[in-house]
Amino acid sequence: MGFLIKRILLLYSILNVMPVHKFIVCSYSHKLTSGSVNWQSPSNIALVKYWGKYGEQLPMNPSISFTLENCNTKTTLSYEKRSLSKASEHKEYEFQVFLDGKREISFEPKIQKFFERVEVYLPFLKNFTFKIETSNSFPHSSGIASSASGMSALSLCLMDMERQMQPDIPECYFFEKASFLARLGSGSACRSLNGPIIVWGEHDAIEGSNNLYGTKYPLKVHKNFSDFQDTILLVDKGEKQVSSTLGHELMHDHLYAEQRFRQARENLSKLIPVLENGDLPAFIEIVESEALSLHAMMMTSIPYFILMKPNTLEIINRVWAYRKSTGSHLCFTLDAGANVHLLYPLGESKTVLKFISNELSELCKNGEFIVDQVGKGAIKF
Repeated sequence: MGFLIKRILLLYSILNVMPVHKFIVCSYSHKLTSGSVNWQSPSNIALVKYWGKYGEQLPMNPSISFTLENCNTKTTLSYEKRSLSKASEHKEYEFQVFLDGKREISFEPKIQKFFERVEVYLPFLKNFTFKIETSNSFPHSSGIASSASGMSALSLCLMDMERQMQPDIPECYFFEKASFLARLGSGSACRSLNGPIIVWGEHDAIEGSNNLYGTKYPLKVHKNFSDFQDTILLVDKGEKQVSSTLGHELMHDHLYAEQRFRQARENLSKLIPVLENGDLPAFIEIVESEALSLHAMMMTSIPYFILMKPNTLEIINRVWAYRKSTGSHLCFTLDAGANVHLLYPLGESKTVLKFISNELSELCKNGEFIVDQVGKGAIKF
């Protein structure tokens, strides 16, 4: 493990002074018996990537993302007070998970682990029986971050319950704690509650940024980025070959980890003036470099893996050729998978979508792609 990583982990273990205590509740002024809450939360796409974590879901480098609009998860959390005998035992959580109306037992171990992590902050969890009903606006296993939208929606539902039991919770605290909880379910989920641009991780130039929860980007943003589009090309709709959890863990002993964390911090620093002055060529250079760096880390880890597919590479080459021949500001980014997010200004929508339909859709699974755009965040429904 690199020297810098060792130092960070050591400082974390010795000087664990982060203010998680503000999210611990000692008592509630109101009681709940039964009911349901409903929240819709979007996915997000990182411009500067988070890859590598320490402690309890804390990022080794800061990241920044566009919140999406159309790719979202709707979650209904129904709850009923458990009997006194069951509640007093405090041995197990009682819940069931349903996806599109069907029981999804395979999701339940992840929810179990999430409940275990957040119980100290939500002491009412073992006092209720829960039914979690969820549906995505995008295909499952399509390579879009369903864990981000799903965990943020569930966290908002749980915070909705807490706000009913403690009505004087301020709005800012509500979303900060919901983001904090979402992070404990899936790191990138903490960036899905608000929009349009969210930062997660400490950065000296961004006031309020921290490792505990996502914060709205507080600096100036040029109108060029106010209505950015994101069309997701579904190259591969299968399950991930390598889980994000494993991928993050492989960064601990990665030969290039320290350089990667430094690169991400520097790229975020470079992005700040770009977001302010609207320099689209500079934006493209940073975003595409970040995408390729993420996959370079995967290809150079031990064990190593390649998540891009031949069609992923062909799409990238065609995007580069299209940009060179037309002067377009179309660019790509990638998550930890084969699918391609194409980012472009709203003013280019007509020509870019024609290019996608005519030349790129043939490289997608069943010709499928999803048209999305920058959004404002979660909503209660």
